[in-house]
Amino acid sequence: MNDFNTLDGNAPEVIGHRGASGYRPEHTLESYRLAIELGADVVEPDLVVTRNGVLIARHENDLSGTTDVSERPEFADRETTKEIDGQEITGWFAEDFTLAEIKTLYARERIPEIRPDNAEYDDLYRIPTLDEIIELVRQEEARTGREIGIIPETKHPTFFLQEGTYLDGTAIQQDTSRLLIDALVRAEFTDPDRVTIQSFELGNLIKLQQEIMSEADVDLPLVQLLGGSYDLAFNFDPGKASLGADPSVYDELGLDLSMESAVNEDLVSAEALQAMARVYAEAIGPYKDYIRPVVELETPVDGNGDGRAEITRKLTGETTSLVEEAHAAGLEVVPYTLRREESFLSLTPEGKVETPTEEARALIEIGVDGFFTDNPDIGRGAVNQEFEARNWEGADWNAIAAEATRNFERTGTWYVSGIGLGDPDRAEVTDWNAVAAQVEANYAATGQWFV
Repeated sequence: MNDFNTLDGNAPEVIGHRGASGYRPEHTLESYRLAIELGADVVEPDLVVTRNGVLIARHENDLSGTTDVSERPEFADRETTKEIDGQEITGWFAEDFTLAEIKTLYARERIPEIRPDNAEYDDLYRIPTLDEIIELVRQEEARTGREIGIIPETKHPTFFLQEGTYLDGTAIQQDTSRLLIDALVRAEFTDPDRVTIQSFELGNLIKLQQEIMSEADVDLPLVQLLGGSYDLAFNFDPGKASLGADPSVYDELGLDLSMESAVNEDLVSAEALQAMARVYAEAIGPYKDYIRPVVELETPVDGNGDGRAEITRKLTGETTSLVEEAHAAGLEVVPYTLRREESFLSLTPEGKVETPTEEARALIEIGVDGFFTDNPDIGRGAVNQEFEARNWEGADWNAIAAEATRNFERTGTWYVSGIGLGDPDRAEVTDWNAVAAQVEANYAATGQWFV
């Protein structure tokens, strides 16, 4: 029996954020494949739509920062400026390209100044469709014998359905939530244990729950991401009524919402959490600072001695009641995003650098039900360390053996991520012959496989 502080008591899920985006350009098949290889339980494709209505994996519909589009002379005339979620952005946009045109582009690292190693993989991988991601997951499930989930996020649903226009000025009017369900149904990939849908916007999640999924005869868990819900600003703006803005879409929640609710703390109250659980949501996805608050440092700190002071945050030492209140409402909690680079780390209240593993373990101890990470191997290692601290109570030894095998195939070394079983990141190396003998002896004595 597991004794984690999660809603169901089981170990939290490791979610590969945009794949293994700490090691490969994000939202590529290779990034998703590597995430699975490194131990992710779930991979996350962000979804935008092409001119001909096909869902593709990009964090933003602006292709400028993650593809080679700006260097393609045949697409020079596609550059334009659009207002997306209240911000003017100049670039090349997915909705102005057909899928065939998208497939001529190559993916590139989004933050090469922080991840120069990732940039070595620029111009190697194409932009995948949702269908291709599902096919990859099925292939990896067959290869590994593991059940692997996906957690697609609908990006900018209000823009695509109501507010956005194509390059020629005509309305886009693409319902990406409906396109998503249609694609999942066509692919026969609608298992609620393997598919979860997430969004920062409330309106499309409510519509998914009350209309789109019921019409398709599917029922998938929904995650309300917290940290900016543009649809609230849109629907409470009387000037956008002609575009379909309608604040009554939130009436069933019974909350006192406004335009400001898009950015203030209205959605993290206990009342709001209970309303979400009652009307549409199975989980929330808060920014990690909503759980473990930080303060900004007056002077950045060089945490790794490379001469660059990149740490700008310090933990207060406090833990908010968000996880506790969400669990009380019956909601799981899956915070974002854990990353290993120094610029994303924080100091502890004592002034030490908190490692990515320490950060993950702190969240696990608080009780999160999963977490998004750019580095699934570190996330898997943190979960393994928590099992180790619990004397491996409730551990899936078949999964651990499979992990050791994957690591050997990838690196030539037998190890289990995060613990002292030959992990290259730790000095301690275990004699695997001795471990095997101990496991066999324990099984002979008790009928259970364990160390």
